[in-house]
Amino acid sequence: MMVDEARNELLFSYGTLQLERVQLASFGRVLEGEDDAMPGYRRTLIEITDPEVLRQSGEQFHPIVAPSDNPSDEVAGKVFRITAAELAAADRYEVADYQRVAVRLKSGKQAWIYIQA
Repeated sequence: MMVDEARNELLFSYGTLQLERVQLASFGRVLEGEDDAMPGYRRTLIEITDPEVLRQSGEQFHPIVAPSDNPSDEVAGKVFRITAAELAAADRYEVADYQRVAVRLKSGKQAWIYIQA
């Protein structure tokens, strides 16, 4: 029997990675998340053209975040505890418009997020 890889990575999602269908397609399981927020960012939408991502999410426009000049701005979402392999799967799911960076969440946890590249 294979031992599960340690779920040592924290991933913050404010968008389609919160959808069960996307989680099942990307990770093969539904993730359990905790509510959190990302201070100092604002959320907008981008148009997705990648056919595989469109198929998984079922949505043409995905949210994307970028740093904000307004310190009171924050983006709500969920933080998930995942494995390194699942983090790599999330990297494959996100299109080139996104880049993964580590941020400090409102809760004080440090998590990976995808922001505007």
